[in-house]
Amino acid sequence: MSLSATCDSVSQKRTLSTLLAGRVVKRPKQEDGQRLQEAAIQLLEQQQSLSCLLREVENPDLCNIFQSQNGNQSQAESEGVLATFQGSLLVCELRREASKLGVPVVGLSVKMVLKRLREITGVEEQKEEEDTRRYLLSYSQRAQMCVLLETCRELLSQGALCPKLLWQEYRREERLPNLEMVYQLHVYSIITLNYILQSDDAVRLWLGSQLKSLCSCRLSHGEEEETREVQQKVLMTLLGVLVGMGFEQNPDPAPAERRTSLLCCSTLDDMLFWLLDAVEEGLDPQAAGPGPGPELWIKIFDASLCGVSASADALQRFFTHSLTHSLTYKPRLTVSDAITLQNKWIFAKSSRLLTSLFRKLAVIFNMEQLLSHLQHVLETHEVNWKHVLCFVSTLLVYNPCAQSSLRDLLSRLLTKAFEGYDLENMITAFLLARQGALEGPGIFPSYNDWFKMSFGGGSSFHATSKKSLVFLLKFLSDLVPFEPPQYLKVHILHPPYVPVKHRTLLMEYISLAKTRLADLKESVEDMGLYEDISGAGGASVQCQATQDVEKAVSLFESTGKISATVMEASIFRRPYFLTRFLSALLTPRILPVKADARMSFIEALKKADKIPAAQYLSYVDACQKERQTDRSAVCLDTNDDPLEVLKSQLHDFTQLVVEGNDGEMSAQLSRILHTLSVIFPGRPNDSTGQRVIDLHINTPPSPELHVKVVNMILRNFCQCMLGSCRGNPPNKQSLWASRFVGMLLGSTQFLSSLLHRLWDLFHNQGSSLSAAHVLGVAALVVHLHASIPQSPLVQLVPHILPRPVPVGEALSLALVCSTHTNMLFCVRLCVSAVCYGICRGDTLPQQQQQDYIINSFYKKLLYLIPRLLPEARGTTVTAGGPVSEHQEENLTGLWSSATDTNSNWRKTAWHLWRHPAFCQLQHKHHYQLLFSEWLANELHVQRSKDALSDPERQEYQQWACLEHYLPLSVEQGGCGGDMKNLCTHLLSAIMDQQHCNESLEKLHHRVSETGTCLPDILSRLQELVYEMEVTDLSRSRRGRADVCDSLFELVNQRCSPPGTSASPSVSTELNLQHTLNTWNRVLLALPAVLIVHIKTEGGRTVLDCNKLIEHVNQHQRQACSPAGLLSFHLTAHLLKGVLCASVRCGRSTEEFNRGWSQISLHCPLLLLSTVHWWERLSPLLLSLWRRLCDGEPLPEQLQLLTDCHSWASSLEKDPLSSSPPVPAASALLLAACLHCAWRGCGYDPQGFSAAINKLRPERTKQVVVLLFFLFVNDYLSALLFPQEKSHQKAMSVCTELLRVLVDSADWLLIFNSNDKNVYHLVTMVTSDEFTRLMPWAFYSLLLQQSAELHQRAVSGPGFLHTAVLCYINLLQLFLEGHNLTPTTEHSDHQMEPFKILRQAKQFLLRAISQTSPTALSASQLAQLQSQCADLDPEVAAALSVQLDPQSLSPEMDFL
Repeated sequence: MSLSATCDSVSQKRTLSTLLAGRVVKRPKQEDGQRLQEAAIQLLEQQQSLSCLLREVENPDLCNIFQSQNGNQSQAESEGVLATFQGSLLVCELRREASKLGVPVVGLSVKMVLKRLREITGVEEQKEEEDTRRYLLSYSQRAQMCVLLETCRELLSQGALCPKLLWQEYRREERLPNLEMVYQLHVYSIITLNYILQSDDAVRLWLGSQLKSLCSCRLSHGEEEETREVQQKVLMTLLGVLVGMGFEQNPDPAPAERRTSLLCCSTLDDMLFWLLDAVEEGLDPQAAGPGPGPELWIKIFDASLCGVSASADALQRFFTHSLTHSLTYKPRLTVSDAITLQNKWIFAKSSRLLTSLFRKLAVIFNMEQLLSHLQHVLETHEVNWKHVLCFVSTLLVYNPCAQSSLRDLLSRLLTKAFEGYDLENMITAFLLARQGALEGPGIFPSYNDWFKMSFGGGSSFHATSKKSLVFLLKFLSDLVPFEPPQYLKVHILHPPYVPVKHRTLLMEYISLAKTRLADLKESVEDMGLYEDISGAGGASVQCQATQDVEKAVSLFESTGKISATVMEASIFRRPYFLTRFLSALLTPRILPVKADARMSFIEALKKADKIPAAQYLSYVDACQKERQTDRSAVCLDTNDDPLEVLKSQLHDFTQLVVEGNDGEMSAQLSRILHTLSVIFPGRPNDSTGQRVIDLHINTPPSPELHVKVVNMILRNFCQCMLGSCRGNPPNKQSLWASRFVGMLLGSTQFLSSLLHRLWDLFHNQGSSLSAAHVLGVAALVVHLHASIPQSPLVQLVPHILPRPVPVGEALSLALVCSTHTNMLFCVRLCVSAVCYGICRGDTLPQQQQQDYIINSFYKKLLYLIPRLLPEARGTTVTAGGPVSEHQEENLTGLWSSATDTNSNWRKTAWHLWRHPAFCQLQHKHHYQLLFSEWLANELHVQRSKDALSDPERQEYQQWACLEHYLPLSVEQGGCGGDMKNLCTHLLSAIMDQQHCNESLEKLHHRVSETGTCLPDILSRLQELVYEMEVTDLSRSRRGRADVCDSLFELVNQRCSPPGTSASPSVSTELNLQHTLNTWNRVLLALPAVLIVHIKTEGGRTVLDCNKLIEHVNQHQRQACSPAGLLSFHLTAHLLKGVLCASVRCGRSTEEFNRGWSQISLHCPLLLLSTVHWWERLSPLLLSLWRRLCDGEPLPEQLQLLTDCHSWASSLEKDPLSSSPPVPAASALLLAACLHCAWRGCGYDPQGFSAAINKLRPERTKQVVVLLFFLFVNDYLSALLFPQEKSHQKAMSVCTELLRVLVDSADWLLIFNSNDKNVYHLVTMVTSDEFTRLMPWAFYSLLLQQSAELHQRAVSGPGFLHTAVLCYINLLQLFLEGHNLTPTTEHSDHQMEPFKILRQAKQFLLRAISQTSPTALSASQLAQLQSQCADLDPEVAAALSVQLDPQSLSPEMDFL
């Protein structure tokens, strides 16, 4: 065996490194150093190969530079000593070998290193010769390379290696450098990149291609993570050096430096153009391109390059340079191309590579710098318009502040354009404005708005001179051949401001634009009536017509009239009206049972002869067929499944939210909005005014596709909210939710579907929602509410509210707290919403904080939390002082409670109830739950489905009334400690109940199925009134009088008609009757004694019935049924009140007699009702009197009622025999008793005549007249109400009485209600409307009398005056449209109303001709003539000719 073989064998067993390392742990002695060195040299002399020696000194334990040190400190020190010692040995051997060969040490070391480099880089090449795209070292190669370079650094430190010679020898082989090897040489400071770029003349040939290859090389999955990290480090290092050497500013560079700088700039430009070529050729990763090369190059464009190899100024110059080249890259597109193709260059349709590049280049600049540079580039270069407009879109999407900056730029461009009449600035401004508008209203105002704002006013840019106007119109005219039609429509519908004297110039442009639209087959006839013109374009004519129909129906619903725009279109734009508008309006559908606004609108157009009969019949037939098959289709403009596209986009957005990538979130939202615009086609929103969405609460659901999309959006929002809330409370989250909602606001059609879905969830499916769903939809509603300036108003259909309201308030109406289930969902949702709003607005100014807290949701919590949590009733919502110092801790705890899956709503609600921020809101007026609002909520609760039992509800209501709202100040919605105020609120709520129920039935059809809490509230009112009654007994009577006065005052206010019209509308009468019926229910539930005022007068306690009399005369008589008669229960209650109040006075009998005398004189309705019900009232009142006044005689007035009733009965039963004397009672009381007696029995003409004859004495004439009045009322009632079959009897009685009275003028007085005569008080028996019908009764009765009676009547005093007045009033009734319908069962003696009017006129003319001229005084004649002049000139002429001798002309005497 040779020596070398022996050495090899030995080295295989233990290497030199192992031997040396094994001895390093023993600290060598000083005297052993020489011997050790000599032994090593002797060993090296036997080992002749330097390459093997170089491999020998490579310690494998030091190879991986990416591993951390695992040994202790002593081991590290030992390794350092070892490396130095190994380097020394290697240098010694190199010098020995060099001297032996006669060559320089440096040359020998270079040769040795190059050989080792080839060995390292050539191992894998032999194995993977076919993989020509391998530009990175393998793991093992990288480890060996690092150790070799460490050794080279040691050689370099000892002067045994020359870097320049090493690079020259390496490049002499003409091999392309491996970029990772170059990077490692640079990192280990062996050969820097700066030196390579400066010294290698051929670097231009290989650096660019190697960079592209390195970017594009594919990585295997096994080594992807580590190798990708190395790949990015290599690229970033190279880019940093290139930027530093290429863009570092040197005031006086040497020629070599200048040449190197140009080389670096050229290389970077080459890479940029390679990237832009990939964009142009469609090599976009989003479109499944060939590789990640361009995207990787963009990714390393980062501000972190600054400070290592390049300064901040150099990096800024590089980004500016790159941006300029990107905007000016291949400027082949002309301005006309940009105008035509601009709508295809929006952000959502742009290459993601290009938008990512612009985003990276813009990151270190502010918006003013970017737009100023853009303006500079536009002014000094030929630009690629596609890139320029895509750059503008990217800025607008990713930077919220870009909108205002772009507006300023547009203003500057227009100013310069009109100052110098510069077309370039003009076209630039228009293109940029349109590009912004294309991104949607949430990002930039619509083109419609911008054009009107810039050119629509007298102070616009062009309004200064005629030359400026001509310049603008010439510019617009030049654009016409290239303009998309939507912009032409903007210019036509919203033309620029033009003075009147220059209108011809504008009309020339409009004519040209209309001609162009006709060429495009989009004539002006196809323009919508209410078209929302925007730069987006793309909406079909049918979509425009559909929107026109919706707008027209909405206007018709609000005004009740067909809009002028529709009427004008039916005449001047008839082709569009017939073919487009009517086709959209008459779309077949399932017609509702009750006509909706659309059906009413169609009927109105049909009545106006605007719908052809054949087209209407076809529509009706199609609607009938639609009932059999319900088809709902949505047209889409894409071949891809939009649901799948949207699902993928929403999934990506969720990931971005979780990662917190704000920039990419905005871009993704733009893509989502674009997809939604495909599913919900239509024009963007018109931002010139507040949008209004009709929310149909009872309509069928939207098309299935729309429902699926809305559900998908809601589900995604809830997922995003849940994911973002796991880490941070809302005040520390990004603005993703606000941006998400802002995106949704861009589509009114989608927003309408969303609101309908939310309404359905809240109103019908709330109990099925999980905690995550409740939190998500609550946050969504909060953000919709916070976006009030951008979000539309909502009009509920049917119109529960008088006007449109914000989104939050509209949706709160879906939360009907009528049952236990509804209350639980409502409190869960509102707690989540208010918690989120408080936490979200914590870091904002106070006014903006309230934008996130919906006041209607807050009020529902003020109502529900004390109701459902008894412990909350003891802690009122107050905020005594500023918010606690531990506000942050409170917020964290509040939010943790709201999102904790193990926490229930009670815990969260209790936490929220005590939170300082929640308490402080109570001091804001619009967050206060007023007592009236509390009562309205409580009255909507269904008692059988309430969360509280009856005792619990009583306890809660008593707490709310007496403990909470009674002491609460009026400013805070309470009663200020005033019990009278509290009672007034309760009474108002009870009387409003019916109106509330009607509205609630529209909202919640189940409310009428079970009873509400009205009996409970009525019980609370009774308790309060009785309490005041009892507590006031020991004091003066003033307190009870105040309660009495306040209650009557409230009723007077509610019953007083809003207007002063003599003839109130039917709705007013119905409301009055309903109000009085409700009040009577309350009145019957209150103590009877309360309704009579007791006062002290002259030291005595006396009755004061004035309030009672006034109330009955003013209001109760208006709602009597039948007319002129109070109900038994009300009459008995009023009489009990008078009787009980008189007992409380000192002399009960005397006070009752005095009070009843006052009622008999001034309140005829109560007197007549008492007489009518006396048989039932008498036992009740007598029993009450005996109980209250044991032993006292019956009051004279009560006894008089009994006597009069007995007298009338005896007269009716036996009129021929002698009757008892007439009681000393009032005429009205006697007449009422007679009327009651004869009304209840059959009519005997002979007996009735005999009885009347007994009443003929003069002292009883008033009794007969009043009796006649009462029977005339019966006759009139019989005419109006056919169910009362007493017409013939009433007419016969009236005829008999008329025979007795016809010769006297007294009977005529009851028909002159305006005259203050002795019978005037009797008109207070019936309603005003009934009294107005007395002229009808006058002629209806009189015309059925005999000729003999007619003659007696005409001859009677005062007849003609009364007859003319009654005729005038009767004619006025017909002119006002009164439907004087007689009984439906006509008799031979009845006449139709118009027949009565005609015969009344004939009778009156005969009477005038038969009357003496002295029958009327001059003043009466003049009055009658003036009243008849306008209504019936013929009667006026007859009066003038027959009764006014002065009117006859002297020339007519010969007649």
